[in-house]
Amino acid sequence: MGLFSWLGNRRRPMVSVLRLNGIIGQLGPLRTGLTAYGLEQAIQRAFAPKRLVAVALLINSPGGSPVQSALIATRIRAAAEKRHVPVLAFTEDVAASGGYWLACAADEIFVDENSIVGSIGVISSGFGFAEAIARLGIERRLYTSGERKSLLDSFLPEKPEDVARLQRMQADIHASFKTMVAKRRGNRLKGEEGDLFSGEFWTGQRAVALGLADGIGELRATVKERFGERVRIKLVPPERGGWRRRLLGAGPADAVSWPAAMLAALEERALWSRFGL
Repeated sequence: MGLFSWLGNRRRPMVSVLRLNGIIGQLGPLRTGLTAYGLEQAIQRAFAPKRLVAVALLINSPGGSPVQSALIATRIRAAAEKRHVPVLAFTEDVAASGGYWLACAADEIFVDENSIVGSIGVISSGFGFAEAIARLGIERRLYTSGERKSLLDSFLPEKPEDVARLQRMQADIHASFKTMVAKRRGNRLKGEEGDLFSGEFWTGQRAVALGLADGIGELRATVKERFGERVRIKLVPPERGGWRRRLLGAGPADAVSWPAAMLAALEERALWSRFGL
């Protein structure tokens, strides 16, 4: 590349692309999804270029941890406000639940006509093995200090008071989610609150009609239309070494965690399958 070509590239406006793909949060002892800690360096790199005109979030996530969703969104907003650059979100197959929480970190949300968007709610799932272990002649022994230390133990019969406690926690988290969406989307929301925040999810076209998204658009075409044909679109690379840690684990002791890892994989599969994926 000649000097003038190099200088020309340096002077072109740039859009960083931060890919947010997968489940949000920790997925058992051997698998880590999207977390604020894991994305910290990538977020910094996305907002670092000098000729930055926008940051694009490329989202494909069915959700996960509400805490990590909130932390990631907060860090993106803090970086955007520090650099005074707009953030544009582009959804792929799904931006639902925590995935939509991440999309709301953007100033504008673009979807594919067939994207799955929404699911503004809170869900908890688990398994009950009380009858199974009774048939096997297994006795569950649990000792706590504090009468409310145990909550919905999978190996004990379900208690109505435990379910009520969980539902109160879910209501608090749901309220936080709704507040975030209302703050970020404002008067662009067009649907009834009872429908928008019911946990329902919609295709991209319907999401635009409801004000959950701003338009139908693909990342490259939309960015070039917004910032010109000469705009540089640069994908922020993932953290180095992360794939090796996820594949190999921390060492031989991880062998005892494979059952937990298998359950985590099943839970991950269930999250995606809720949206037909």
